[in-house]
Amino acid sequence: MRLGLILYFCYVSFLFITWLYHITISMLNIRRIAPFILTLLVGLPWHASAVELNVEGLDGDLESNVEAYLSAIDESEYSTSLRFQSRIEDNISKALKALGYYQPDIQFTIAEDLSALTVNVTPGAVTLIEQSLLDILGEAKNDEDFAKLVAQSQLKVGMPLNHSHYDAYKSSLRNLAMQKGYFDGKFVATTLKVAPEHQQAFIDITYDSGMRYHFGEVNIEGSQIEVDRVQSLVPFDKGEPYQAQKVGELNQKLSNTEWFSSVHVEPQLAEVGKQRELPMAVILAPQSENQVETGLGYSTDTGPRGTLSWKKPWINQYGHSFRTKLSISQPEQTATASYKIPLEDVLNEYYEIKYGMKNTNKLDTQSLENNLAVERHWQLESGWHRTVFLRYLYEDFIQADVSNRSKMLLPGISFSRARTRGGAMPMWGDKQVLTLEATNKNIGSDADLFRLQGRTTWVRSIGENHRGLGRIDVGAVYTEELDKVPPSLRFFAGGDNSLRGYGFESISPKDSNGKLTGGQYLVTSTLEYQYRITGDWWFATFVDYGDAWIDAPDWKMGRGVGVRWVSPVGPIRLDFAWPQDEKELKEFRFHFTLGPDL
Repeated sequence: MRLGLILYFCYVSFLFITWLYHITISMLNIRRIAPFILTLLVGLPWHASAVELNVEGLDGDLESNVEAYLSAIDESEYSTSLRFQSRIEDNISKALKALGYYQPDIQFTIAEDLSALTVNVTPGAVTLIEQSLLDILGEAKNDEDFAKLVAQSQLKVGMPLNHSHYDAYKSSLRNLAMQKGYFDGKFVATTLKVAPEHQQAFIDITYDSGMRYHFGEVNIEGSQIEVDRVQSLVPFDKGEPYQAQKVGELNQKLSNTEWFSSVHVEPQLAEVGKQRELPMAVILAPQSENQVETGLGYSTDTGPRGTLSWKKPWINQYGHSFRTKLSISQPEQTATASYKIPLEDVLNEYYEIKYGMKNTNKLDTQSLENNLAVERHWQLESGWHRTVFLRYLYEDFIQADVSNRSKMLLPGISFSRARTRGGAMPMWGDKQVLTLEATNKNIGSDADLFRLQGRTTWVRSIGENHRGLGRIDVGAVYTEELDKVPPSLRFFAGGDNSLRGYGFESISPKDSNGKLTGGQYLVTSTLEYQYRITGDWWFATFVDYGDAWIDAPDWKMGRGVGVRWVSPVGPIRLDFAWPQDEKELKEFRFHFTLGPDL
């Protein structure tokens, strides 16, 4: 028993002496091992001091790609530990390999106070494509679009290897095959081999497209409109080679009719492998028969304004539609109604019967106007929209000191075209409208006249931040009896979309009492420069120039600055403008407009 206790005591004493020995040795070498101990400590999860990570030696795409890979690591995880260094090295290596750099040299430097970790990267030599086999089999072998895709690929011999180009090329093959109806397409070979020590890459991508499918029968379901009307919108013929673009075009056309609440067009892919012609399924759901909208707004020209509109997108199986709108403001109250009868080309050719009534009481004009018109519309191959019309105008008016009731039967023709590239604030576009109408006493009108009115607008840009707008309006009424011509056919200038800095339609010739008479001629123009401040906000500066006259023009100019904002409900324009003859800048006019430039 005593012998056991003695042995146990000797064993414990031996352990204690050994422990003291190691402590002593460690103390003697503490200066040497301190950095290692601290490095381990800062890597522990409970350590809270911030560490700055710096990557040096890279630029351009290499720097951007490395930053993208490292962004996946939260800054709270930064440390100087060996584990963290290994993680950083792995991410940098992957980022460089993606761009063809397989043998980088990566070195780490730790700040003396352990507050920063610097990574010095030498990317090394880039891997070049030594062999590139890009083959197309099947019917697409002779397809020009596939040949163009191969020719434009960035996987040619001698080019630097970039994994994104490799993946993009394969995706482009698949997408093009689906777009052009090669639904049996598949890859026969997709290999990318790299010899890092020789900086060489070997690529083999072979795609077998199989046969190209064609459009088959178009099966229409759920339409409340007669099938022949819907079929007239189909932009392809049975047996024509499949193109996804034409499927999208059909979808867009069906939506534009406003007859349907939902439109779904797709090929019957279940028939793939059974026959070359694929039936097309068109699944439709009727639009609601009645749509009512209300609105409140404000314009500097008309003040507060309320609107109420009622629309019937379809009335019968022939696709006829009806709409009416009521707009009320202090100076003007307007009610309009129209009935549309589509023809064989339902979107581009149609008749429209319109009636409108407008009461005006502003400045020196009091008028009650009634219009009844019948119009025939065509969409020309050139892109111009042509309208031939006959309208009957009855207007009871007082203009200046002249009171009259005027009846006019006005046959006419108009041409319009709008082209844009971009969204609500297009960076390129133009719009033209030209209207010609005439009448004669022999057909029941109170005066002989010929009237011309036109507008052209251009939008052009330089880069993404500089945008210019130009606009010209012209008008002329040729008549010997201006007193019998109602105010709605005369010309007035001034306002939001004319000469800013002047009141709405406040520019016109005046009689001996200084009252506005309205002009026989009109020319107004606008030059505007816009600069993007940030995002959807733009600064604008502009000059407007023009006049409305009878004998000779007295040119007037408005100038100012403004702000443009592409809001969720459309572009909003806010302008501060001064007229030419105003000396005090405090006497500006405020213009607020909602709507596009074109």
